[in-house]
Amino acid sequence: MNRIFHRAFAPVDISWLVFFRIVFGCAMLVEVIRFFAHGWIDIFNASDFRFGYYAFEWVRPWPDPGMHIHFAVLGVAAACLAAGFCYRVAAIIFFIGFTHVFLLDETRYLNHFYLIGLISFLLIFLPANRACSVDAWLRPAIRSHVTPAWTLWLMRAQIGIPYLFGGIAKLSSDWLHGEPMRLWLSERAHMPIIGPHVQEEWLVYFFVIGGLLLDLFIVPCLLWRRTRALAFCAAASFHLLNSQLFRIGIFPWLMLGATYIFFPPDAFRRLLSKIGITTTGDATPWWRPRRAVASVVTLYLAFQVLMPFRHFLYPGDVHWTEEGHRFSWHMKLRTKSGDALFDLVSPSTGRTWVVDPLMHLSDTAYEKMATHPDMILQYSHFLAEQKRREGFPDIEVRARTMVSLNGRPPRPLIDPQVNLAREHRTLSRSSWILPLNEPLARPAIRPPEDARHYVLSGTE
Repeated sequence: MNRIFHRAFAPVDISWLVFFRIVFGCAMLVEVIRFFAHGWIDIFNASDFRFGYYAFEWVRPWPDPGMHIHFAVLGVAAACLAAGFCYRVAAIIFFIGFTHVFLLDETRYLNHFYLIGLISFLLIFLPANRACSVDAWLRPAIRSHVTPAWTLWLMRAQIGIPYLFGGIAKLSSDWLHGEPMRLWLSERAHMPIIGPHVQEEWLVYFFVIGGLLLDLFIVPCLLWRRTRALAFCAAASFHLLNSQLFRIGIFPWLMLGATYIFFPPDAFRRLLSKIGITTTGDATPWWRPRRAVASVVTLYLAFQVLMPFRHFLYPGDVHWTEEGHRFSWHMKLRTKSGDALFDLVSPSTGRTWVVDPLMHLSDTAYEKMATHPDMILQYSHFLAEQKRREGFPDIEVRARTMVSLNGRPPRPLIDPQVNLAREHRTLSRSSWILPLNEPLARPAIRPPEDARHYVLSGTE
């Protein structure tokens, strides 16, 4: 333990951290620009009802034009991060501002947004402005060309965790049987090179096995000098292909840039020296207090390692129940489609209503809600509260749902006999979620059956 402790605080070249700061800041600036260019900012105020994360339902968007100002501030903070100007303040502002955006709408959860939030949190505490920055230029006293080794290994762990747990999650029956990759490829017949082969099994399993092996072994292969160049080429191919197949914005480019931190920490400095740029600074270690830092870093990493396993505390298939699915790096492992209608009854008056959620929700929000039990519960509470305000205090809400997972025929997701208005939103198991007993039929190169027909007719 003493040897590990000593190595954790040994000085390493800071240039890797400088490179990562610049890549991250530039990527976030591009992401903010994309929000302005595509008009995505207006979405946050498009509806009076939104789905909130557990314990964060109180987070609300700013009234117009507050959200546009919010994103403008995020853009300035991202630019300051890249330049290393007012770095610590910029990192705090970006983390708080981005986390606020992330928590606004549960239907827009993305694993890479979660990762961006974690990285921006870590950057608050890392000395990324001590070289090649405006701060270091204005304040020469803070200059340093070294950083403690724990900063490097902490960031490597944070980048490596999504790969590792993404690979572990792929050790599932559906993925190993080719779903949902088979369904996704069948929709990309228009693409060059792979288009003519999307219905061939060899291509399906090339992506299935290749994705599994890359996630599981890319990090150790990047760390080992003998396999680093090959691993980098594999990672680059993987992220470039993802950028074309799934259209997930800046995430593939951010991860491709982050791959560089698995190279020797002075690699960026050596690259700069080749083009005539040299950096200087104090090499004296300046970090204190060591034991407190080691304790906090250990607790943080323990949380990151344990969090993805929490879905084992719940019964059933996590891709069906969604209990423990978020924040666990279960990426691209399921495609779900479904429909839902809500039956409202007032026992005291005998009045009944049938509510189509499309009356209140956008198409995107509806598609998410219909396949996620916790969102169905939130919407049920919203409907119940509306009717209570109209003078029906004893309102009961029941959901009729039909959901397809990875090409299976639609099945009921929620027990239609349960009054959801009386169910509380908790982190414990939800007994009103029906189990999935439908085996995966293979091959499933077909779209799921229309679930709305079953919901509207009330038949199974």
